[in-house]
Order: sequence, then C-alpha cells, then structure tokens
Amino acid sequence: MDRTQIFANKPTSQDDSWDVVVVGSGPAGLSAAIYTTRGAASTLILGGEKWGGQLMLTTEVDNYPGFPNGIQGPELMEMMKNQAVRFGAEFKTSSVTSVDFSKVPFELTADGKVYKAKSVIVATGAETNWLGVPGETKLIGRGVSSCAPCDAPFFKDKNVLVVGGGDSAMEEALVLTKYATSVAIIHRKSEFKASKAMQQRVFDNPKIKIIWDTEVLEIMGENVFEKVKVRNTKTSVESEISANGIFIAIGHSPSSAIFKGLLDLDEKEYIIPKEGSKTNILGVFVSGDVHDHTYRQAVTAAGYGCQAGMDALNYLSGDHGL
Repeated sequence: MDRTQIFANKPTSQDDSWDVVVVGSGPAGLSAAIYTTRGAASTLILGGEKWGGQLMLTTEVDNYPGFPNGIQGPELMEMMKNQAVRFGAEFKTSSVTSVDFSKVPFELTADGKVYKAKSVIVATGAETNWLGVPGETKLIGRGVSSCAPCDAPFFKDKNVLVVGGGDSAMEEALVLTKYATSVAIIHRKSEFKASKAMQQRVFDNPKIKIIWDTEVLEIMGENVFEKVKVRNTKTSVESEISANGIFIAIGHSPSSAIFKGLLDLDEKEYIIPKEGSKTNILGVFVSGDVHDHTYRQAVTAAGYGCQAGMDALNYLSGDHGL
C-alpha cells in the first residue's frame, strides 16, 4: 500500500489524532518534522513559547554544512521552521506541560489544550545551568546573564566576566569582545575543556584574559551586579573581582522533567535511546540534546532528528522492529 494512503490528513477536531507530535523546535525537532511531513504523516510541532532551541541564542554559526560564509543562528532556525511548515507541518508556540503515554493515542497537554498523537518525538533539548551561588538569582537580568548574543550590546565599553571552560564559555567571551572593553574568563581548573579551535580564538584575542583555578562563591550587588567573590582552588585564598556584568556559561541540563517516571533516564536525566531513537515506550522516540550528552552540536541534533523522523514513519507503517 502506498504510504500516502496509510496516513490520515491533519486532524479536523480535538478528538482526532495526529500521526506525529514533535515536542521541541530546535534542529532535532524541526529536522524530524521535515522527514515525517515528507513521509506523508500529519505532523504537529509543539515548539514552546521560546522556540528554536539554543541556536536562537547564538550569533554566527560557522560549522553547519551548506553555509560556507556562516549563518546567524536565529536565521538558520527560521529557515528550518519554514521548511517543515512548507511540507505540511503545523507549528504552535505552545509549551507541553504534561503527557500521558499510558494509552494510544498518546495525549499531550499544552496551554491547557489536549493533543492526541499516534506517535511522539521528544526533542526538548537542554537548558542553561546556573551556578547556584548567593546573589545569582536576584541579579539575573541586572548584570547577570547566560546569553551574550542577547545582552552583549548592554555592556558596550564595559568590563565583563564569563564563568566556564567549555565551548559555550568561549563563544560567550568572543561575542562580548565585540562590545566590551575587557573580558575575563573565570575557570575553576587550570585548563579548558573547550575545543582547541575555540581555545585558540580566545587566547589570540587581546581583550580576553583568563583567571585560572578560581571558583565563584557569591555574586554581589545591591540592585545591579557589582562584583563577584571568588576562591582560588589551589591556595583557598578568597578575593573579590569588580565588573559591570557576569555571564554564566557552565553547560546545560536536559529538558526531560515532564518525562521523568515515564521514559527511562540516565543518572544525569538524559533520555536513554534504545535501538536508534526508540525509547522504552513503543511509539515514543527521542532526538537531540535531550539524549545526546556527547556531541551536542546543531548538525548532530539535525541528524538525530532525521533518525527519529524515519523511525516514527516506520513505526506508523507497522514496522515496529524498525
């Protein structure tokens, strides 16, 4: 039987089921939707109020294939979304608040509305990790940030700090040098874990200095950020560093909370894939940074999205062994 005869059209009432509901709208979710729609499956993307994933917070993307001159992160995500919609996906900026995987069709609640699905692709990505030190929460948005592309223009000709040692910290620091007078990276170890290429870009930038072997104890300021209390991890000597802003770039945690107790998670709460993109629940698939804690790149997320989309199509056509 031709696949176009197997799949139904878009649901016409709340009681009808979508062939596929994609939860999330980063490179993984949108790539999955491109494949499922091209496979003639009715597809709903519940992208969230802040749709587009981490690339919406990124400036120039130089390592995504097909863009030799680079592309802005938000522009890339807009193009992916438009591609999925062109092929027939329905896109909603609604955040899923609960799911019921105990029966088929599955039920997902977003903005108080229940959506039914014959299959689900979880592509919820990951969220920013914060330090959890005194003063941090109070001063978020008042000199404390986790997004240089968003907030760097506010720190033109200012002195700023970045906390972290991975690629995200390098990216934050490099973006900030376009605006700030000086950027200091605070790292609790004596070497970075960022890629060598990113490290070299940081070391070669005269605006950036490194504060090694130092951990943040407290973020200080009455109404706005003023300084940070730190401790040397080798000598235990405490001191204070004054600046106009501080950017936290210490990684991310998988956005898997609503699936806890339903889908199998590892010790860090990443969803565990089984045989491709399958999960422990038949008909529920996973894709992207919500399960990938090794690569965490836009291109690998898109690849995982392709995998999940194809696995979902196979499942819908009756091939449960994938």
